[in-house]
Amino acid sequence: MTEQVWSYRPTAGQPAGADLTGYKVEATDGSIGKVDKHSAEAGDAYLVVDTGVWIFGKEVLLPASTVVRVDRDAQKVFVDRTKDQIKDAPEFHRDKHLGDAAYREELGAYYGADAPLGGPFGGRAV
Repeated sequence: MTEQVWSYRPTAGQPAGADLTGYKVEATDGSIGKVDKHSAEAGDAYLVVDTGVWIFGKEVLLPASTVVRVDRDAQKVFVDRTKDQIKDAPEFHRDKHLGDAAYREELGAYYGADAPLGGPFGGRAV
C-alpha cells in the first residue's frame, strides 16, 4: 500500500537517467541539505539527503513521491514537506536501513499517511 511512495510523480520533471547527486533540497519552508545518494529505479526511487548542520550532520531518506519539482538549471529538488515533517520521520542510518524492508515499510507508511492529499488506501494521490 506504500508502493506509490517510492515513485516519482510524472509532473516532478525528474528526467530519466538524470543523477541528482549534489542537488540542493528545498522543503516547503527552506533548505534541508544536498542529495548525497539518489535512486531512480522504478518502484524504488528515493533521495538520501545530507542535512549538514541543519540536523547536525545526519542523513534523511526521502521517498521519490515527496519530490514535486526538479529544477535542473538551479540544481534544486523541491519536496512537499516542511522541515519539521522531515525531521520527525523515522530516523535513518544508511548502513542499517538502505536495504531494510521493515524500515522501508515504516518510512513509506509515515510519508504515505502524511501526504498532503490522500489517495487510495490513505496514501498519496498521484
